[in-house]
Amino acid sequence: MKNGRPAAVLGGIAVALTSQHALAQSSVTLGGMTDISMRYLTNDDAQNNGRLFMTNGAVINSHFGLRGTEDLGHGRKAVFDVENNFNPRDGSPGDNGRLFDSQAYVGLAGQYGTLTFGRQNTPMFDQLISTYDPLTYANYPENSWLPYALGAGLAADNAMKYSGQFGGMYVGAFYSFGSNYESTGASGFSGQIPGHPGAGTMYALLASYSKGSLSMAAGMQQVGDNSSDKQSLVHANMAYACGQTRVYAGYLRSRDNTGLVDTLLAEQPVPDVSQMKNTNRTDDGPYAGLSWKANGPLSLSGAFYFDHMRNATTGVNTTGSGNRYTVVALAEYLFSKRTEVYGTVDFNKVSGAAGVELPGRSDQTGVAIGLRNFF
Repeated sequence: MKNGRPAAVLGGIAVALTSQHALAQSSVTLGGMTDISMRYLTNDDAQNNGRLFMTNGAVINSHFGLRGTEDLGHGRKAVFDVENNFNPRDGSPGDNGRLFDSQAYVGLAGQYGTLTFGRQNTPMFDQLISTYDPLTYANYPENSWLPYALGAGLAADNAMKYSGQFGGMYVGAFYSFGSNYESTGASGFSGQIPGHPGAGTMYALLASYSKGSLSMAAGMQQVGDNSSDKQSLVHANMAYACGQTRVYAGYLRSRDNTGLVDTLLAEQPVPDVSQMKNTNRTDDGPYAGLSWKANGPLSLSGAFYFDHMRNATTGVNTTGSGNRYTVVALAEYLFSKRTEVYGTVDFNKVSGAAGVELPGRSDQTGVAIGLRNFF
């Protein structure tokens, strides 16, 4: 780590938390996961060449973090969570170089729910990874396009979040004063602009209910850029368990006038984001899948993701309609409660305006094998 600064910061945090532990009943947990895989992709450039490479693991990136609570009495407690993504193939931090790029928040929890402040996952992301996505959170970047792009990244800076669990009912509410501090300018999402309190903001609402084998959820999100153009999303999700098998289905619908969805999905050159604004791009994205857990260490999962888009940017002042779908199969084998090996195969196909979403031909196949360890 350059100049030892991240290590010094973590050391300072540890010392402070140790001192706090001596003054009040509290707990601090260090945990995370290291996951790395070998992956092969077909048609991975404009010349349709294949590529074999080592990469961060499938499903959720490698990460580590500190999570803690302090008992305040009367059923209340203070909570915090700081979490950092990293690349085990070279030891570098997450893609944007932040120290705690995944989550960094503090808050209060009690019998009526939890209120937290800082960089956080959206309620939709929390529910997808825990209940409603057959692959936890899609898969590699080639396959996570549906929730990631339509969900505006599924995490935000400068956020307030309320989470409440009341029996089988979950309620989540979320508001960000500026969802990405690094993205500045008229087309950015940094927000907090004097005289324009609605610019760059993001809000979300979600409710879910689980009873017995059935779980259902519905919600919405809206993010605005610094010019107050909006991208809006509604979603509905369902999961049903039958013995060792779990079935999933969901639907996401996005309407975007910020250019964000076009920007996140493009794998080929597209116009400047300022030329992709106010096109009223609309995406309809159903998905389905299932998972099966054997009595032994083996589990199998499969997923199908689809997107029908309209008014998608394909060139300067040019938009069109198109389709994209992804099929993914995943097999996991547990060596222990903390260590597993996995293999996955995925296939992407695009047509029409979706052609810019793959780097070469209109299809791409990926194969990978990986190893992960939780700590």
